[in-house]
Amino acid sequence: MRWKRPLLWIVAVVTTATACGGASHSAPRAGGSPAGVANGKPAPQRSAAASAGLPTVGVLLDEDGHWCTASVVDSPRGNVVATAAHCVYADGSASSDFSFAPGYGGKGAGRTPYGTWKVRTVQVADAWKAAGDDADAHDYAFLTLDPDGRGRQVQQVVGAARPDWTSGPERRVTVTGYPNADHNPDGTPVTCTTDTRRDPDLAGSMRMECDGFFDGTSGSPWLADGRLIGVLSGGDTDTESTAVVFDARTRALYEHAVKAAATPAAPAPARP
Repeated sequence: MRWKRPLLWIVAVVTTATACGGASHSAPRAGGSPAGVANGKPAPQRSAAASAGLPTVGVLLDEDGHWCTASVVDSPRGNVVATAAHCVYADGSASSDFSFAPGYGGKGAGRTPYGTWKVRTVQVADAWKAAGDDADAHDYAFLTLDPDGRGRQVQQVVGAARPDWTSGPERRVTVTGYPNADHNPDGTPVTCTTDTRRDPDLAGSMRMECDGFFDGTSGSPWLADGRLIGVLSGGDTDTESTAVVFDARTRALYEHAVKAAATPAAPAPARP
């Protein structure tokens, strides 16, 4: 079974146009910077755009389809992924019988170009187990995966993002996620590169303003300079998304997952 909690907003239709930043041949502004460029960098996007996605980013998947986004985190054994806690743990129990499909895409049942990996364990903070949605400061989770049918770990196949446990809340991030089919019938990942700021409503969290992260994008990785600094967990309006900034508490949960990842799976019970 799986749990899914809708995100806290309804947002505008995802645009497939180029990112807000002006055409590539815009005339230069006074001072020498082209339109859509500030301090030598492209302007932050205001809407997510359909993209090719990343091999390390995919969906949580079961026989009913996909419902949240997750991504591979660098780990010693190569079998840990990150997502949002509300995607995999609710009402006192963890989701079960589901898989991770990196690089997912396509209509209907979709395509899994890199295969699928069965989720073996779900690691969420004790505070989330105790309080659930009232513990938004702990809305992140690490999952461990079984090898695929060829004995490979997911990181061997698609790579991984290294986590950053000391990031500040004000960064330029790239966020990739998978909206659910009702807003995204083509199963296309969407991506936004924009700037974050401190979330004034939740200590230890950051906020970005970028349309297009519909239900299904919970758990999307927030990458700053290629390193994972958080996962999408919620939002207050139709233009805002939030994430807890990874810190020492997040690292402790990750290390717990790493330890679980190194523990061999229990053998299946013998049939009578």
